[in-house]
Amino acid sequence: MNPKHSIPSLVAAAALLSAGLTQAAPSAKYVFFFLGDGMANAQVQAAEAYLTVKNGGSATLASDLLDPANRLNMTKLPVQGMQTTFDAGALMTDSASSATAFASGLKTKSGVIGMDETLTNSYKSVAQIAHERGRKVGVITSVSLDHATPAAYYASVTSRGLMNQIATQLTASGYDFFGGGGFASPTGAARGGDSENNIWDLLSANGYQVFNDRASILSLKTNRPGAKVVAINPTLDEAAAMPYAIDRPEANLSLAEMTEVAIANLYEGPSQRGFFLMVEGGKIDWACHANDAVAAIGDTLDFDAAVGKALEFYRKHPMDTLIIVTGDHETGGMTVGHATTGYTAYYDRLFGQTNSFEHFAANQWKVHKETYGEGYDRTPANNLESNTAMLSLLDDTFGLEWASLNDYQKQKLEDAYDQSMSGENDNSSAENKYLYGSYEPIIVTITHILNEVASIGWTSYSHTGVPTPVYAQGGQASLFSGFYDNTDIAKRLTQAMGLRESLPVAR
Repeated sequence: MNPKHSIPSLVAAAALLSAGLTQAAPSAKYVFFFLGDGMANAQVQAAEAYLTVKNGGSATLASDLLDPANRLNMTKLPVQGMQTTFDAGALMTDSASSATAFASGLKTKSGVIGMDETLTNSYKSVAQIAHERGRKVGVITSVSLDHATPAAYYASVTSRGLMNQIATQLTASGYDFFGGGGFASPTGAARGGDSENNIWDLLSANGYQVFNDRASILSLKTNRPGAKVVAINPTLDEAAAMPYAIDRPEANLSLAEMTEVAIANLYEGPSQRGFFLMVEGGKIDWACHANDAVAAIGDTLDFDAAVGKALEFYRKHPMDTLIIVTGDHETGGMTVGHATTGYTAYYDRLFGQTNSFEHFAANQWKVHKETYGEGYDRTPANNLESNTAMLSLLDDTFGLEWASLNDYQKQKLEDAYDQSMSGENDNSSAENKYLYGSYEPIIVTITHILNEVASIGWTSYSHTGVPTPVYAQGGQASLFSGFYDNTDIAKRLTQAMGLRESLPVAR
């Protein structure tokens, strides 16, 4: 062989062989699509570093970080790729347009679901197409079922805020299983221009049975109801979403448990045409918006445990199963590292946080402000330091000891405490907007300081425009290697499932 041509020839041959194997491989019969909302490489790496330290290892030793016991299920999948996330009009996409890209292979504007940017043409999702071809379909999310990401798999609306319209389309979808959160506007309009249907009545009229307690939902693993299922956790937050994993009440199902229930309801044996199941870890995004690393890591681990349930199914049906895991965008500008910690990580500091920012706000902080807020005088320079109850909250709920903080951190906490207690501090409005965004000043400052001492940083309270990773295993998984656009996810999914349609497909 001529050495000048050997390497190019081998590369070309390998490419042809790979393409041939993809074409020859059977279509994926059972397809799992896992979507970590707001999850990119930083969220994944932070979760693995946290897990490493939790398991007794060090986040600064490669041997510990590479130990399979400290790796997430998703990062151990053998095929990996990367996808861009921008939408039709923004480098930093929102979840509606990114979900439309994943579901329909279509670029659209932020806030739009299942429609193009003219807001006049609607398009089918890969789930709708699969359902039309006789496959069972399930949709699970840790946020409300009428939220932007799950909505893209069954609805087409001009605005993600039309949540009653979205839920109305859910009831007419005919899909076999919905689970996780509830509905944000089940009996009336969410905003002007929305419909005012009673979603519970429509679900019943369209053959759905609603389950909303742990025992009855878990019973579905062995006792199928003979009807289409909506399984809603009994305890939800004000937005009809599941609480953060770190706050999960015992009565609730985890995302992994809900995934198990869905699999039991969607799988009917080798004679069926197969199924498509979308699982969203939606509150990874919400935690990152609030710059709460511990809550984000907790929900990332909960999401990854659901991936583990798909892998259990894969091991029983390896020739017919395809698992895809990705994120729709990054949220918060999370970084693995901080200006104050250099090249060292201290993830053990995160273990002191016992609840999410949301739980703390609704419970401990609410009581504290009610107790000490009346007649609050912000003029003293040491209001927080002199309040022993607040110092105890810092220590007991976040593991922050006042004496261990530097002067700059203490001053930031004092300013934030004044702002939260009285609505005023010595900062300019521009400073406060930068420091707190739209969040409770004292709480977001606490999480910022806890995260920075652990070696985690943040740049935003919104989405960022970085590409996100894609992980895959199973039949046709090789389609998801490489670097590509988020609209290619849906197109490659239809190819993997052997669906003949070329996306986008008009509805």
